[in-house]
Amino acid sequence: MNLATVTNQNFPKGKPPVDGVGEARIVNRGGQTVGAEPETGLSGTSHLMEQVVARANVQQALDRVRKNQGSPGSDGMTVDELPEYLNAHWQVIRQQLLDGRYCPAPVRRKEIPKDDGGVRELGIPTVLDRLIQQAILQVLQPRFDPTFSPHSYGFRPGRRAHDAVRAAQQYIQDGKMWVVDVDLEKFFDRVNHDVLMGRLAKRIADKRLLRIIRGYLTAGIMLNGVVMDRDKGTPQGGPLSPFLANMLLDEVDKELERRGHTFARYADDCNVYVRTERAGQRVMASLDRLYGKLRLRINTNKSAVAKATERGFLGFGFWIGAGRVIKRRVTKKALGKMRRRVKELTGRCVGRSLEQVAGDLRKYLPGWRAYFSIAETPKIFRELDGWIRHRLRAIRLAQWKRSTTAYRELRKCGVPVKQVYSATHRFRSWWRMANSQALKMALPNAVFDRMGVPRLAAV
Repeated sequence: MNLATVTNQNFPKGKPPVDGVGEARIVNRGGQTVGAEPETGLSGTSHLMEQVVARANVQQALDRVRKNQGSPGSDGMTVDELPEYLNAHWQVIRQQLLDGRYCPAPVRRKEIPKDDGGVRELGIPTVLDRLIQQAILQVLQPRFDPTFSPHSYGFRPGRRAHDAVRAAQQYIQDGKMWVVDVDLEKFFDRVNHDVLMGRLAKRIADKRLLRIIRGYLTAGIMLNGVVMDRDKGTPQGGPLSPFLANMLLDEVDKELERRGHTFARYADDCNVYVRTERAGQRVMASLDRLYGKLRLRINTNKSAVAKATERGFLGFGFWIGAGRVIKRRVTKKALGKMRRRVKELTGRCVGRSLEQVAGDLRKYLPGWRAYFSIAETPKIFRELDGWIRHRLRAIRLAQWKRSTTAYRELRKCGVPVKQVYSATHRFRSWWRMANSQALKMALPNAVFDRMGVPRLAAV
């Protein structure tokens, strides 16, 4: 069943627009509508569910869910099976949403290893619930996102981590050399449902929408076939959770703005930039109280008041270049994580060909390069390029297994006898030999370029 059939035959058009629903109208003295502005209060929010289930909105949500793919939820349904399911059941689901009777399914628990040895728990909703969450997001985000603080950068249209990093860089350049680096303790796992719903109820009048949002917050977690209740937290894994986090944390953002602070926040990572350590300590104490009102806790092990050049933000650090210009760099932690991943992909004991390893690098390195491309440290990228190609040469050597085989293969590549003899006659380790002039002649960088191994440094 194709997508067009699902859309045209089974997604009924929403009800005619209700007066006051949607954007706030600006009317001139003659009674004519002259423009629109984002809605910030309860006005015009009592019929949002009609907008959620409108045919065009659900179609857009379906397209997004299918594009994002993702694994099945607790019911096992795949993204590809969703259109056919909607063909048979959408009319009933739509009416349940309009009547406020729809009940979200439990999420499937998935654990992702973290760098510090712990795990990050994800809650994977069913594909149907991902569709409904996406449809809700498409209605709420255009309405409320314009009201969020300009200092908030995470999970917002037209904003990204690079914008937050550049803002932080400018604050430091302006002389605010101390940072209040705040990390919230297990933020997504500790969000208080009553506090969050209280904030939402101040801005959304449609009780049906509030009811289903609470349903997504309290939906159980399925683990090994057993459903466990959840009384706090907003599970990472659904499209709605990041938006709800911004709705909650915007209260702290606005208070920081009111006090005249310069800061950058990306999800639960917030950096406030001040001129002195003493000012930083005052801000840290103030933030502890502000987050406490939201029933959130600051992670004291990861948070600190420190010199801005000594702390990282979203994988980037800062250093003072010539002329006292503040520049961006990749943090040691981010570099360490990248090296560990490359070592996994280029291990010499995995029984893969050099071409297969190159294929794995083609999948990983472009994303890393795109994110860290704004770092102003070209020397680091050149060193990483050399290190990666060193590892690739070591893989080829390991496949030759013996120094005599290496001698023969190097000669086949046209390497002069003198260089081959120098590399092999005092053979000690594949790693040392991989850095010899003979191997660089046999496997120059051009070979890896032809394999498509990305370069991190600009050529």
